[in-house]
Order: sequence, then C-alpha cells, then structure tokens
Amino acid sequence: MYRSRKIGVDFNADGIATIRIWAPLANEVAIRLNTYKADLPLDSAGFGYWELITSIIQPGDQYKIMLDGSKELPDPASLAQAEGVHGASEAVDLNDFEWTDDAWQNPALEDYLIYELHTGTFTPAGTFKGIIDKLDHLIELGITAIEIMPVSQFPGNRNWGYDGVFPYAVQNTYGGYKGLMRLIDACHNKGLAVILDVVYNHLGPEGNYFAEFGPYFTDKYHTPWGNAINFDDAWCDGVRRYYMENALMWFRDFHVDALRLDAVHAIKDFSTKHILQEIKEETDKLMSATGRKHYLLVELDLNDHRFIDPIDKGGYGMDGQWIDEFHHALRVTAGGERNGYYSDFEGIADLAKSYKDAYVYDGIYSPHRLKFFGNNPRENPGQQFIVFSQNHDQIGNRMLGERSSMLFSFEMQKLMAGAVMVSPYVPLLFMGEEWSARSPFQYFVSHSDPNLVEAVRKGRRDEFAAFHSGQDAPDPQSEETFERSRLNWGEISTEEGRLMLDYYKTLIGLRKQLPALRNPDRKNVEVAFNEEQQTLMLKRWYEPQQVCCLMNFSEKEQEMELPEGKSWKKKMDSADPRWKGPGLSPDTGSDPTKVKIQPQSLIIYTSQYV
Repeated sequence: MYRSRKIGVDFNADGIATIRIWAPLANEVAIRLNTYKADLPLDSAGFGYWELITSIIQPGDQYKIMLDGSKELPDPASLAQAEGVHGASEAVDLNDFEWTDDAWQNPALEDYLIYELHTGTFTPAGTFKGIIDKLDHLIELGITAIEIMPVSQFPGNRNWGYDGVFPYAVQNTYGGYKGLMRLIDACHNKGLAVILDVVYNHLGPEGNYFAEFGPYFTDKYHTPWGNAINFDDAWCDGVRRYYMENALMWFRDFHVDALRLDAVHAIKDFSTKHILQEIKEETDKLMSATGRKHYLLVELDLNDHRFIDPIDKGGYGMDGQWIDEFHHALRVTAGGERNGYYSDFEGIADLAKSYKDAYVYDGIYSPHRLKFFGNNPRENPGQQFIVFSQNHDQIGNRMLGERSSMLFSFEMQKLMAGAVMVSPYVPLLFMGEEWSARSPFQYFVSHSDPNLVEAVRKGRRDEFAAFHSGQDAPDPQSEETFERSRLNWGEISTEEGRLMLDYYKTLIGLRKQLPALRNPDRKNVEVAFNEEQQTLMLKRWYEPQQVCCLMNFSEKEQEMELPEGKSWKKKMDSADPRWKGPGLSPDTGSDPTKVKIQPQSLIIYTSQYV
C-alpha cells in the first residue's frame, strides 16, 4: 500500500513527487535542489499551503525551501537530515523498505510489559542496530513492548531526544529512517511491540526554523520551554494538520504500534475539539483502513481521566497514561526523599490508595500545589495506567542521575520491582534496572551554539542550587556525562547482576503465568496496610484464582496475616537466598494465616476458589 502524506515531499508508486509546504505568510515558495540549476516554484493552494507535482526531484536529492526568494531553510517536514539540523533536507521514498512483518498483530494493551530505553546509551554502538543485537535479551527477560525515547532529529549526536526540531526526521547518528524501520521489523518478527516517544508540546531551540514558515507558535500561552505550539490561535489549522500527519506517519509508514505523547498537560488547546481527540479520530480512521491496531499513550500531570475517557463519553480517547503518583508513593514508602513534589506523599497509605484508585490526588487537597487537585478514574480499566519504580525522568532529573541501585538496598530494589509487577496496571521497566545497573542516567546535550550551551549549563546549576550538596551538576555538554550514562552490559556477569536478572525473569514469568496478576481488573482488588509496621497486603483475584501479596517496607521482620478461609500456597519470596536474600520467611506455627516476613521483602501466594 503506497502512503499518502499530506505534507512535505512524498513519492507515489511511479516515483512522482508531490511537494506540499505550509508557509501561510510567504509570498513565494520554491524548492532549491543541489542537483538542479534552477529553483522549482510551488503554486499557492489555499489555506497557507504551496504545492508542486514533479518528476525532477528524486529520492536521495538534497534540497532546501526558498521563502520569498531570500530565505533558504530546511523543510520542517523533512524525513532526513544527513547534515544535521542546519543542513539540507533529503528527499526520501518511504515505500522503498521491504517489510517482513505481515503476520504481526499488536498485542492487547493489558499484555504489554514495557521496557523503556534510550537509543544512544542502551548499547555501546548507540544505534538502532545496537538495539537489534540486544532483542534476544529482552525476549528472555519477558518483555513484550519496547518504548524508545524520542528519535526525531536533534542537534549533534548526544541528546535525550526532547530537543528535537524535525519531528518527521529520524536521528541520522542512530541510523536514520531505514535503521528505525529495520529495528521495528526485527521487533515484530521476534514478537515485540514498539512504542515511540514523541513530543508534541514544544520544539527544541537549536535548528528550530519553524517560525520562519508560519505561526507554529502562539504567545497566548507559555510552557517551560517558551511559547506554546499553536493549536488554537490564528492559522492553527496548518499546525494541527502537521502534528496529526506526524502521528499517522509513524503508525502507517513505520509500523509503530503505539505512541507515547510527552507531557500532554503542556499542550495548550481550547478549541472545540482538542488536538488529542482529533489525533485519536484520525488514528481510528487509519486502523479501520489498514486493520492494524495502534495505541495512544500519554504522559499526564493533571490527574484528569478526561484524557483517557472514550470520545463518546466526553473524553479525548487516549488509550492509556503514565502514573507518576504510583512511583512517588512507592519511592517515599521505600524510604526515599520527600522534597519537591515528593513532599505531597505520605508513604504506604498513598501507595495503598494508588493500588486501588490509580491517582493518589483524586480531588483532595494537595499541599505542594496549594489547591484541591485531580478527579477519580473509577471507571477506567487497569490497562489504561502505566506504572514503574523508575524511568528516564525520575532518574535523569536528579542532579547526579542516580538509579534506584544507588539509592536503595538490594532487597528494597527487589521489593519495589515486585510492587510494580503485582499491580493491576501495565508495568514499565527502565533499561538496565533488571540487573541493578549502576551507571547513572544524566542529562546530556551536544549543542553547537556556545550561548545556548552556557544557558543550559546555568539552568542545571540553578535548578539544583537549593540542594547545597557540595557537588556541581554534571556538565550536560560534556561527552563524559554522556559516556557515564551508557549501560555497562558487563555488570550482568557480576554476582548481583546475575541474581537480579534471574529475579526479574522469575517475577515477570509469574505475572504472565498467574491470571489474577495478568488480568488488570481494578474491581477485584483489596488493599490493607499497617502504618506502624510499614506493611501492605494486596489481594487480587480472577476466577478461579486468588493472589495475595505481602510487602514489608520496614527494616525489621514483621508478622502479617493472610486472608482466612483459603489454602494459600507460596509462589515467590524475594528474601529467598537464591536472590541473595536473608532467608525464606519462617512458618509461624499452628496458625496458617500468620506469616513472618523478612525486612524489605515481598511474598506472593496463590489460592483457588473453593
């Protein structure tokens, strides 16, 4: 099936190019080819678009857009920037890749077990090919979906990806568009779904030529990154179409299974139809035409289930969202710091609430925000919530980028992993946590503008000045900061690495094996906790099976009770010496419901209904 992008340079089956550029304030628009002596003028097509159908431009040609005969700029909808963000764009035919994933079917969202990774630091190669070489490791671990941090073209070769300035172009140093296609094809052939992180709330500063083409931004609203993307001001229709087409391209042309939309709370849109809803409606049309299933997942800091409610119930129709509040409650319960946004969390009571209600703040007063905050997503199923004990933000936004392995004991790391895996939500791991990786994940960039570099450095210094740690924030521009953040795969061979990896494999296998854990039914959940003991009991069931998870977050052995009336069978104990634990929890004697549980440990029991 030949694609039909409605913006940029697109080739049909006969190799004829349709060029469509949105530049509503320009008087003249032309294409300047490196291989052709004269500029190719485009015709005005209404609503700010300029068009040309031609056989002169060919795949592989380098080109720039000429505005009003004087401004020579890369194409905002470029598919390839071989020379970086300031160089010429490259004409690309997305039909020239031979896919082998015809039999692939995207799993149900409740069967996702997500592994978040950063292409540049996941492997020594720092490329899509490097990821392909590690897919067998992920399969053996039990992962069913990888989530790739943003790959849209950014300045230089070191970046988290959130400074991208060409949303359609795949980072050249990672392997470009064909490298990403090969990775997705390989994933599908090994049974892995692919989630791509995309940024629709802002654009990076370096190489950002969008304002030269038209009103891509509005000063009606401001975000932490400057003026907001123009989704509801004058000329917004072209901007909305630009981002809708981008989402459709990833699904249709790259076979991406799901998009993770970064920080959608920073998308400012008071249109009668929110841009997220419109993207969902366009995605539904695509799925109807192709028969393929795709998901839209969002990072959301508003605790508003309207974003994930179906469109026919007044929502925006997103399929799922990250739940930072589960993470925050878990970290505080585990003994983590309580500064900043963590100050809103009391620990084990909030963790228990998140197991039941997903949001901790569901309409109650938030001391950190100084207002009542959130609503209750009681009707939203468990598969709409993605939970984790760590992710790129929660690690990398720390001054030194410390992972859980640097902040918590080996036993507490196992308990936190178990707390995520037994939840009635979709679990997410961050690369390397499965072997207790010790390498930090720090903030890094590779800008070419010295003034911008210094501004980024100053921003990091100012952000952490109040902590008075006596240490300087790592230099984000330094290559050493980037190299420190690479995973050290040799750590798997250490004793702790081997034991933690085996623990994760066992834990993931148990979640997949037990229907009561695998099924994300939020109605069949009971939680009880003891504040003084720092213990929590989570019971879940799915006929005919019940699962009871006992968790002890304290530094002492504690006695807990199993629910009466059932014959409970121990399936897993994180304190088992096979995983370097202090010893299996002892029997308490005549009362089978009494359990002594080791410090910082988790036990999983199963029972069948009588």
